[in-house]
Amino acid sequence: MTSPQQFLLPDVGEGLTEAEILAWSVRPGDVVEVNQIIVEVETAKAAVELPSPYAGVVSALHAEVGDLLPVGRPLITIDTDAPGEAAGGEPDGGAVPQQPDAEQAELLVGYGPQGAGAGRRRRRPGHHVQPQGADRVEVSAPDPAGARPAAKPPVRKLAKDLGVDLTTVAPTGPGNTITREDVRRAVPETQPAPVPETARGSETRIPIRGVRRHTAAAMVASAFTAPHVTEFITVDVTATMRLRELVAGRREFRELRVTPLLFFARAFLIALAKTPEANSSWDEAAQEIVLKHYVNLGVAAATERGLVVPNIKGADRMPLLELAQGLADLTATARAGRTSPQDMTGGTVTLTNVGVFGADTGTPILNPGEAAILAVGAVRRMPWVVQDDDGDERIEPRWGTQLALSFDHRLMDGRQGSELLANTAQILHEPGLAML
Repeated sequence: MTSPQQFLLPDVGEGLTEAEILAWSVRPGDVVEVNQIIVEVETAKAAVELPSPYAGVVSALHAEVGDLLPVGRPLITIDTDAPGEAAGGEPDGGAVPQQPDAEQAELLVGYGPQGAGAGRRRRRPGHHVQPQGADRVEVSAPDPAGARPAAKPPVRKLAKDLGVDLTTVAPTGPGNTITREDVRRAVPETQPAPVPETARGSETRIPIRGVRRHTAAAMVASAFTAPHVTEFITVDVTATMRLRELVAGRREFRELRVTPLLFFARAFLIALAKTPEANSSWDEAAQEIVLKHYVNLGVAAATERGLVVPNIKGADRMPLLELAQGLADLTATARAGRTSPQDMTGGTVTLTNVGVFGADTGTPILNPGEAAILAVGAVRRMPWVVQDDDGDERIEPRWGTQLALSFDHRLMDGRQGSELLANTAQILHEPGLAML
């Protein structure tokens, strides 16, 4: 005897209230297994594939592609073989449809808030999704030659996060091993999702949904809640560019793309230690200022789905190599559209690189709940007045850039904001000062 079980839309992030149906992987009459991907949804923070908590036959889909479904509403009904049988296989003792309890939910891939391994992945033939808690178990299509691709564990994790099958990657590393860059090159270019448009004469109307709607609401809330102050500085970063070349040539960095942004991030993190107020938040309800004793560095990333700001947890405690790996993985995952909801929450300060678009500077808007955001402009060759040891001046071409720091004037006074910006610029001008 079969029993209908309703699967309600879960909160796949932290406090999200709704999700848009992007694509169904099943239809009524299909047989599904526990942990089989049944639907892809898009929240305000990320696109997530949801697995089935039940094994059985799909009897009804309660939403169509494009629908916005509130959290807690029925998503799908599945007829199971035994009453109440879900992921744990235990009967519920009645015919009332039940949701998987917390213990059962932990067994389901993609159910609830996701870790770094979650993201927007398409199922491929021969690839089986593993339960959470089994990060080191890989089940993929067997290699025709029977050989397991040679790759270090961090590289395997990156491939898993990006949905790359290592058996399809051409290795270029020492001893015919697969490197991080090999994995990133193997990520297919993402195509913009088709957007329903309603043409009216000479104008086009595009529904405001998903990341775009979340970003708009967050920016408006930030702009009209936190009193913004923005300060600017132009800095000679010639010494930093020389350091970048030196670091890029070191053996341990050869698998990474060492960009100036890495050193801007490092300088900002070092300067933050001298201005702890910049790493704080305003608790209106409790009327308290919350000083964070950790730094989760957000990095603004432009993607096909809109602006996202994933963050690197504990960035202030990372050595340069680990920070470089974190930045590379974060940007690659974001561009592939596979950022997990967990990576989008908990940021404390933000870095945005407007220079990548050729802009010299801007007035960045604070990420809601944060006290500071640093915008980095394009690094260009500029005429610069240089003074020698004898005090004589001359003009010579140097590498220069502009920095713009926006901060919440409730949390930081002008002196603190100016010091943070000046200290960041000073470290970029003379990186050796970081040793003091």
